[in-house]
Amino acid sequence: MNQRPSEVEYAGDAGEYIRLAPEGDIIDILLTQEKQMTELLATLTENQGSYRYAEGKWSLKEVVGHIVDSERVMTYRLLRFSRGDQTPLASFDQELFIPPFERWTIAQLAEDYRAVRQATITLLRGLPAESWSRSGIANDTSITVRAIAYGCAGHELHHVEVIRKRYLS
Repeated sequence: MNQRPSEVEYAGDAGEYIRLAPEGDIIDILLTQEKQMTELLATLTENQGSYRYAEGKWSLKEVVGHIVDSERVMTYRLLRFSRGDQTPLASFDQELFIPPFERWTIAQLAEDYRAVRQATITLLRGLPAESWSRSGIANDTSITVRAIAYGCAGHELHHVEVIRKRYLS
């Protein structure tokens, strides 16, 4: 749980996010992120949530919804692979997942975020040690359970940085 995945545990685009995750216990990292994201969302107005920094870009609410739905997809993969399921899993079209979030309130997004993050943490806490190194195929690429967990953290870090630079500066 507290060892960053090696480069043999993933390939392709996943490395971009995994490398962003800090060193340390992944559950502690995810708990820290949960606190930070909850605090960030509590400061936002609905107008800020609807802001788009350019035409054709997601609103801030949609970015948060994307973070949450991506974590859902990643932890589904993590669950399957951690249990030894070797069925290759397809990619997902992130654009198909965006439409509902503009109609949500910031409070609804915050509640959804917390629920998904807590589900991720309870899933990870319950994994036996041998599950962390199991792997499977997602997006035609091999990846371990550990790499998926760190990828969740890195994916959120990437998008929080975008939020801070493009939406809140």
